Amino acid sequence: MHSLMSKAFTKESDDAPEQSDLPPRAAVLPAGERNLVTPDGARRLREELNRLVQTDRPQAVSAGDDDALPRLDARIEQLEQSLASAAITPPPADAAGRRRAQFGATVTVQGADGAKEVWRIVGVDEADIDRGWISWLSPLAHALLDAKVGQTVRFEVPAGKRALKVLEVAYE
Repeated sequence: MHSLMSKAFTKESDDAPEQSDLPPRAAVLPAGERNLVTPDGARRLREELNRLVQTDRPQAVSAGDDDALPRLDARIEQLEQSLASAAITPPPADAAGRRRAQFGATVTVQGADGAKEVWRIVGVDEADIDRGWISWLSPLAHALLDAKVGQTVRFEVPAGKRALKVLEVAYE
């Protein structure tokens, strides 16, 4: 269940091709912040870029689909910029680091109502609320970062404060 954040916190774009595995960048990086990306996210961005450049765009050109070309070109440019600025960040290598929620972690939490939720902390280019993937810049991710199993984290939501108990921290 991923009910903590509403769709109002995500940016949906008509500029993304329908076949994209990754949504368009969910947020603009604040000045000075690195564009953190998981290794899997970087691979998926490269795969999407290759597909768009090698298959989708040439097909649109040969089909004379002038409506699709601006959308494809915009997504290609976005992917090129994202990959050029990507700081590929693997999970922590040491056991101590893996016991805390860090970038790339999948964190299982439990709310006061007993409901369990699973969130993965990823880069802004990978964030997908429907999958439970949240940007490391989000308020929820900020609350979860560095948390250990058994710890309760607190953060602000539009309706007030939330408290979540960390049940598990895992890395893919």
